[in-house]
Amino acid sequence: MAISFLLDGKRIDLDTVDPTGSVLDFLRTQLRRTGTKEGCAEGDCGACTVLVGTLEASDRVQWRALNSCIQFLPMLHGKALMTVESLAHDGVPNPLQACMAANGSSQCGFCTPGFVMSLHGRAIGATGCELPVEDVIAGNLCRCTGYGPILEAAQEVSVLAQNDAAVIAQLAEIEGGAASGEWEGRRWFAPRSADALASLCREYPNATLVAGATDVGLWITKGLKALETAIFIGDIAELATIEATDEALFLGANVRHADAHAALAQLHPDLGELWRRFAALQIRNAGTIGGNIANGSPIGDGPPALIALGAQLKLRSTEGTRTLPLEDFFLDYGKQDLREGEFVAGVRIPRPASGTVIHIAKLSRRFDSDISAVCGAFALTLEKGDVACARVAFGGMAATPRRAAACEAALVGQPFTQETMALAASALREDFTPLDDVRGSADYRLAAGGNLLHRLWLRAQGNSVAVLDLEALDG
Repeated sequence: MAISFLLDGKRIDLDTVDPTGSVLDFLRTQLRRTGTKEGCAEGDCGACTVLVGTLEASDRVQWRALNSCIQFLPMLHGKALMTVESLAHDGVPNPLQACMAANGSSQCGFCTPGFVMSLHGRAIGATGCELPVEDVIAGNLCRCTGYGPILEAAQEVSVLAQNDAAVIAQLAEIEGGAASGEWEGRRWFAPRSADALASLCREYPNATLVAGATDVGLWITKGLKALETAIFIGDIAELATIEATDEALFLGANVRHADAHAALAQLHPDLGELWRRFAALQIRNAGTIGGNIANGSPIGDGPPALIALGAQLKLRSTEGTRTLPLEDFFLDYGKQDLREGEFVAGVRIPRPASGTVIHIAKLSRRFDSDISAVCGAFALTLEKGDVACARVAFGGMAATPRRAAACEAALVGQPFTQETMALAASALREDFTPLDDVRGSADYRLAAGGNLLHRLWLRAQGNSVAVLDLEALDG
């Protein structure tokens, strides 16, 4: 058989699966579980939210809220699945459902199952349950209720008992090891070790690596792309390690954003805030650190911050490993420094030295669940009031995440003053020629980047004012 998983205590074995068939389509068309809805088919609206459980340490199930529209069937192998139909028993809704029905949390009802699943996950202690309820449902969109009754229901039913004893026993019996298959001439593999992944990358150098599918999923649902060979890497445990030392933080490529949040926040509060706004909880529960780097997006939120902090990337193949500065990985739009058969294995982030002035900020048209117009990251080392070292990186300003060499040069050796910030802001025009697009004009991006430099200086002075007008300073 190709894959096995649990659904409400029932084991489901599938001999053949379409490697890019979504969990959502399988639920709706094959199992007729139509409570899970398709709204956007890109992981943005949350109407398709389900809970997926993974057996951890042989005695605990870790549940995660995920967007089923961009989760592929092979990614369920060895896991447990819970849908909105799982919650009611003998026709009686669970307490959360009953509360939401009674207090007007549902009007048209289309989005309601997704909200129920996100809030049920919070109530049973799923990943992210410690977040404020507003953050938990940031990835669930509603056009009717105004959210007030939904928030009230979440507060009223904030804890629910979850007995996973039977699920633990059943998951222990499922062979959740490596899997593979073919579908209409297309191959897929799900290795469980980094060595097996390296061998597959050598044999199939043009294969698409799929970790959380938060990007690749859209290739399928929106781009209608067919993957000739897909390698699902999200369950390789040795690539999901978090190692913290006095010198650095190492994150394996498979560390999910939700799991990285606490460790990154300890490095610097701005990193924690950046990762809190990293898409929505469902995306952070699926997307990985390595995937966000490897896809090379010029507006990926992670790379600018990690570049400013001097991160080193670890790459691996059957030939061994190599390390390079993260900023050197991005060569051009859609082109990264990956040799044939090589994959991203992890990233090492040095701990900032005491006294380093750091500011990291994401600017987007919508606060929650939105893509950056500009993401700026700054790390300045000061000596006797002068800038001794500067690392400045931006996303959304060029074809790749990139350091701002002219801006850095305008800072180094100069006094840490407002005037120096203004000169460095002007130097950004030497570093970047941004595009005009739906998220912002070139002029906006350059002005915003300069304003972030001024915000850095103001914060260092203990000034609560966030942004100054760049034109006023230039005048």
